[in-house]
Amino acid sequence: MPVSLHSHVPARFNMVNADEIARLCYDRFNKLPRRGKPEPGREWTLLAAVVKSIRCADSDTVEKEVVSLGTGTKCIGSTAMSPNGDMLNDSHAEVIAKRGCVRYLIQELHTAVSGGDSSVFCPADQRGKWKLRPGVSFLFFTSHTPCGDASIIPMTDSQSQPCPPVTSVKAHKGTNGGGNLKRKAEEPSDGKNTKLPRLEEQETAETQLEDRGELKQSFLSDSSKTEAPSQSVETASSDSPGPHPQIPDIHRTGAKCVPGGLADPLHPGVGYHSTGLLRVKPGRGEPTLSLSCSDKLARWGVLGFQGALLSHYLQEALYFSTVVVGKCPYSQEVMHRALVTRCSCVSDLPAGFSVCPPVLLQSSLEFPFSQGQTELRHQAGQGRISPCGAGRILTHIFLAVGTAQITWNPILSILILATFICGPNQIQCEQTSTTRAFLYLFRRTELQTYWDYKQASQSYQQAWQQLRSQAFPLWPRSDRDLLLFR
Repeated sequence: MPVSLHSHVPARFNMVNADEIARLCYDRFNKLPRRGKPEPGREWTLLAAVVKSIRCADSDTVEKEVVSLGTGTKCIGSTAMSPNGDMLNDSHAEVIAKRGCVRYLIQELHTAVSGGDSSVFCPADQRGKWKLRPGVSFLFFTSHTPCGDASIIPMTDSQSQPCPPVTSVKAHKGTNGGGNLKRKAEEPSDGKNTKLPRLEEQETAETQLEDRGELKQSFLSDSSKTEAPSQSVETASSDSPGPHPQIPDIHRTGAKCVPGGLADPLHPGVGYHSTGLLRVKPGRGEPTLSLSCSDKLARWGVLGFQGALLSHYLQEALYFSTVVVGKCPYSQEVMHRALVTRCSCVSDLPAGFSVCPPVLLQSSLEFPFSQGQTELRHQAGQGRISPCGAGRILTHIFLAVGTAQITWNPILSILILATFICGPNQIQCEQTSTTRAFLYLFRRTELQTYWDYKQASQSYQQAWQQLRSQAFPLWPRSDRDLLLFR
């Protein structure tokens, strides 16, 4: 039988306890096998999870269970994307956990349709449709503030200020200033010891922090400054006497503004970023087509996290009731702006969809494999601290047979489609007794490809059109050729 981790709290204490959720997810991660985890003291990663909550009708308890868990910090570039559905473009922990949850929901739906006892679904009022059982809800946990808009957070006095200050670089149209970086790095400097690092060095340093979703310090030196990178900039003039006030600044995100709209001003301090914008995640040396986790969480607050395929059979979209963030740089106001405010204006959604913002909470518990904790535990001789090269996905259905390691060639996208259409007996990677005879009744002969099934989910596509037109007009459209796999 699958192993699960539960927590029971009295229903009269109905408020979600952020530390309880974080501890539940960390404990579940700790119980996983060692393979695929970061090397303590040298590697770090991000963790995200989906927690199912069931309020028991016949008792005063709430049962919580981790049904999906993922780690990862990587994205592939646009040129590496595969038309065969066998490459996972976005391996950030939040996306991995959400995809694993969809896989779990497909199995639960099959159980319900087959007459079994699903803990999640029951028949809806509309014939042929299903809905969540009374008392069932889902919470989302992430160990770090989502990359993108939610990571553009004012720094506090207790946090290190970035150093040295940023040179104002005006972006070329549609390039976010990328063309100016190389030119600036190659220009000679009039001052001593003010040579800018080579562009390759800048990219390497930025990429390490971009993997985490934020940039804690800038890597373009102001030509008038000579401070070492490890020092704090406390004043605009080193000649002025007395204590120097710190320059207010913000945490940076490595996610880049989508082309066609506003770009980041790249001014020093708080003027470095524009806020409220759609952003794409950074890749390894080339652009990606993956929207930031902030953007995706905001989208799930309107379209639901079930996706287009499950929407064929659900009467209502599924929304996260709560989003919990682990201990890290965090701002409630910024999280609300990124995940809620940007979509609050959306209206005229089809039946079953609504603007459903989650409750936003932060835990006081830090993930043991966060970058900060890894730096604290780093010892001489361990080598350079770096993000973990592997990712991990865990869903409830995998608990009996282990976990799948996600690197650069996962099969999760095509796996979800295949289980949706034809069942697991035709999937070589999951020929197990826990997943046989899967969803055969969902086969529709007039629909052949992943694109076909997504587009045939009419209500979902209508809701997506309303969201795009009213809140996210610059959201890039998926290349149809990449979605025609069968």
